[in-house]
Amino acid sequence: MNAIPQLASPRQRRLPRPAPWALALLLPWAVLGLAVGLDLLPVNLWLAVGGGLLAVLVLDGARLMWCATPDVQRELADTWPIGVERPVRLSLQSDRRRQRLDVFDLHPGDWSMRGLPRSMQLKRGDVVSFDYQLCAKVRGDFTFAGVHMRLHSPWRLWRQLRTGGTAQVVRVFPNFAPLAKFAMFSADQASRIVGAHVKRRRGEGTDFHQMREYRVGDSLRQIDWKASSRVRRLISREYQDEKNQQLILLLDTGRRLMAREGDLAHFDHVLDAALVVAYLALRQGDAVGLLASGGAGAWVPPRRGVTAIDELLRASYALQPQPVATDFLAAATELFLRQRRRSLVMLVTNLRDEDMDDLLAAVDMLRKRHLVCVASLRESALDNALAQPVDDMGAAIRAGSIAQYLEQRRAAHEALRSHGVMVLDVTCDQLAGSLVEKYLSVKRDGLL
Repeated sequence: MNAIPQLASPRQRRLPRPAPWALALLLPWAVLGLAVGLDLLPVNLWLAVGGGLLAVLVLDGARLMWCATPDVQRELADTWPIGVERPVRLSLQSDRRRQRLDVFDLHPGDWSMRGLPRSMQLKRGDVVSFDYQLCAKVRGDFTFAGVHMRLHSPWRLWRQLRTGGTAQVVRVFPNFAPLAKFAMFSADQASRIVGAHVKRRRGEGTDFHQMREYRVGDSLRQIDWKASSRVRRLISREYQDEKNQQLILLLDTGRRLMAREGDLAHFDHVLDAALVVAYLALRQGDAVGLLASGGAGAWVPPRRGVTAIDELLRASYALQPQPVATDFLAAATELFLRQRRRSLVMLVTNLRDEDMDDLLAAVDMLRKRHLVCVASLRESALDNALAQPVDDMGAAIRAGSIAQYLEQRRAAHEALRSHGVMVLDVTCDQLAGSLVEKYLSVKRDGLL
């Protein structure tokens, strides 16, 4: 675990406020004042009781003011995966006397949380630790600003809000748990885990791998006749898929991917799927690069080796889609100038028919040098809505509008296919498996 950046200490204290018990004491005194007003009790008695209450309140408030702020430490990871619940540990210690307090950590406000606030009693010298659960909802850099502690006075007549601990910065990345899981499997096994179904062709490819004895099913062109004549039995050449090819992930960060599905935005699903196919491509010996364009931008030149996934994570973890129209032609021009070597370019977006003119010009430019695949993300909510029964005029209009939209989308996909572009029309759940399947089929067909 890397060191978490430490910020200036946010120690603060506000003026004490009366607690409910203080108000409960003042209420009888007010009733006595009413009795005094009705000449049922002497004024001196009411003033004496008021003086006593005031002395008690002042003494209890002074004891709270003199009370030291408990020491508090926070333990948490410096990097978080989005959408995954993780624990945070708080440890508190009182140096002087017994203290009653309520604790609430100043975590990022839009994260879901379980286990706070927490009420406790600290004894002198004891360390009390507890965990609570947090789930990050958005990627990027976030600050834990400190820890709020509401201290209660010894007689519970006052309470005071104080802030202690140390501010800390954490980074929220895409969910990298699938990548860690894939490390235990071969590239072929990992591809099947994500739902990719590519028929394996034993011994065929473009790079020579090894010599072995002939097996039933080997083609005649695999037989090495010179080696066979030397050992007097049939010997076959075995090939493997070509390595050190180039894969470029071109991600749309414009308004098309701001829609949400479940707890995550479409762009979060896109980024997760892009990292999965990138990791598998790196395991295959290929180089992977990334270009984000539309709203937020980023460029990572193609790199080889499994450790290149760290660079992709660092460059993409804070990317967020912006409410702007993506200029596909500008993105294609940038990629055309940056990437000279022929590559498989996987453009991930949510295609609409009004984008077609710009997108067709972009893919025509890219196809002069690269092999292009467009993955068009489809909202599963549309399929669900279209499957609903139509029993009134409103439902009929809604179903007709959705059907028309999907037909326009299909026509846009066909227009791309007519230009020689591979097109994937997939939902968020299908995206990772479809990208991996297309990548592996391109390699095994030798299209690059």
